[in-house]
This record gives sequence, C-alpha cells and structure tokens, in this order.
Amino acid sequence: MTLTPTLYKIVTETLWQDARKAGVFQGAAIDLKDGFIHFSTAEQARQTAALHFAGQSGLLLVAVDGDRLGDKLIFEPSRGGDLFPHLYADLSFSAVLWEKPLPLDEAGHHIFPDLQP
Repeated sequence: MTLTPTLYKIVTETLWQDARKAGVFQGAAIDLKDGFIHFSTAEQARQTAALHFAGQSGLLLVAVDGDRLGDKLIFEPSRGGDLFPHLYADLSFSAVLWEKPLPLDEAGHHIFPDLQP
C-alpha cells in the first residue's frame, strides 16, 4: 500500500535534460537556494504552476514515486499552511514515474494531464 502520494515537479525541459545527462537531478535554482527540492501533490500542482510558472513555456511535469524518496522527504507547512513535500537530497531518476510536457493553452494557462494523488 502506498503511504506517500505521487509527487510532482515542474521543471524546464532544458534543466531536466541536463540532469538526465548528469544522471541525477539536484534541483532548480530555487531548490538549490532553499536547500531542498520543492514538490507538489496532485492537489497543489496547478496552483504551483499558476503562481511560479505563469505563462512559461518549455516546461515538463515530472511524476515521482514519493515512497522511493525515503526519510529525506519531509512534508512541511508552506503556502497557506498546506503541507508541501520537500526532498532534502538529490532526486534519483529511479524514483521518476514519468515526465510529460506542460503546454500552454490559448489563454496562457498550463494544460495538465490527469494527476494521481
């Protein structure tokens, strides 16, 4: 039984491809600055995109198996007191379930695939 949900990371295609070549994802600039990799749950991902990536193209949505992240994954209060998943380690590609483009619609909003909690 899965105790930790599928987690989601929004990342630029370029950064993700560079990480793939390196064999590990160490995080985006904000992650490196904060000392952990920011993730969102299925319920939080759309708002994260709207607040931090509004109108930005060239993005990927990456799904990660939270169960595979171990004790370095901590849910901490953030926006509005909601608990957000933070990974205090590099992300191994062995935990990645899939990655999909996150295109924009005509109004400039991101089009999300169906997300599993």
